[in-house]
Amino acid sequence: MKQLRSVDLKRLHRSWQRRTEQRVALLLDGVQDPFNIGGIVRTSASMRVEHLYLCAHATTPTHPKVGKTSKGTERYLEWSEHERTVDGIAAARADGFRVVALELTDTSTPMFDADLAGDICLVIGNESNGASEAVLDACDAAVYVPQLGRVGSLNVATATAVALYEVRRQGWASSKE
Repeated sequence: MKQLRSVDLKRLHRSWQRRTEQRVALLLDGVQDPFNIGGIVRTSASMRVEHLYLCAHATTPTHPKVGKTSKGTERYLEWSEHERTVDGIAAARADGFRVVALELTDTSTPMFDADLAGDICLVIGNESNGASEAVLDACDAAVYVPQLGRVGSLNVATATAVALYEVRRQGWASSKE
C-alpha cells in the first residue's frame, strides 16, 4: 500500500465528482464561533456544498478568525446572509432544496434511516441552543446523528461533517440504482 501521488489523487477526486449529481447546501442558524465556521467552510468546500445560507447573525466566512481553520477554502463557496432564518429557509426552497434540520427532536429520524437523496439543504443550529421551534416547524424533516458515549452532543462542525458525508453517501447510493 502506498500513498497516492497528486496526479492520482486528482483522478480519484474527478471520478467522484462525475458520480455526484446531488446538490447540497447548508443553512447555518446563528452558528457564531469562528473556528466552527472555519471547520464547516473547509468541510463544505471538500464536499462540494453549493451554497451557505447564513442566518440569525451567523459568522461569515470572511471573519478574520475563520481563516485559521478554513485555510482559504471559503473562495470555493457561495453564501448569502439572511437576518431571519425563515427567510433563509424560503431562499433555499426557492433554489430547489428540500430543507432538513440536523437536530434532535421528538420526531427526528436517525440520519441513516432518513431519505436524504435529492437536493438537500441541511439546517445547522446554534452551538448552544440548536434550532428554534419556529425554524424546526419550517423544515421538511429533522434528522440526528446517533451517539453511543456519555457525551450528549457533537461539536457543531463535527456534526456537520458527519451529516454532509451521510447526505453524500446516500446521493451516491441512489445514483447507482
